[in-house]
Amino acid sequence: MVLVRGAAVALIASGLMLSGCGGVHLPSMGPRAPNVDIQQGIGVNAYLWRATLDTLSFMPLLNADPWGGVVNYDWYSDPQSPDERFKATVFILDTRLRADALNVTVTKQVRDASGQWTAAPVSAQTETDLENAILTKARQLNLSNAG
Repeated sequence: MVLVRGAAVALIASGLMLSGCGGVHLPSMGPRAPNVDIQQGIGVNAYLWRATLDTLSFMPLLNADPWGGVVNYDWYSDPQSPDERFKATVFILDTRLRADALNVTVTKQVRDASGQWTAAPVSAQTETDLENAILTKARQLNLSNAG
């Protein structure tokens, strides 16, 4: 029993000491960003990551995993269309800035006559347009840091 209690105290103490080492550090998009060791910072392309957050900043961020490359956005309703809402998930699949390193999925719901939200189809073009917007922003970020 004493051994278990001692191990628990040591584990808690080491956790507290390590927590003082600092928080999560993401690579900056400053002039040294292309030389960032992706494995030390985030597990995906830093330009795609930043471009995703910038491009979809109008949607409420639900959660983001910079090591796994998944960004989930919560429901968003355009004030001009309050009877429809969208949710998005972005998957960044590679450390390289490539078109196939990105996948966006969008879910749409519409409010029916009784006020309930029901699933509605999303045009594949909507997802493609979002992917292209993110890729364009990522390329702009890359070019602005190269020069």
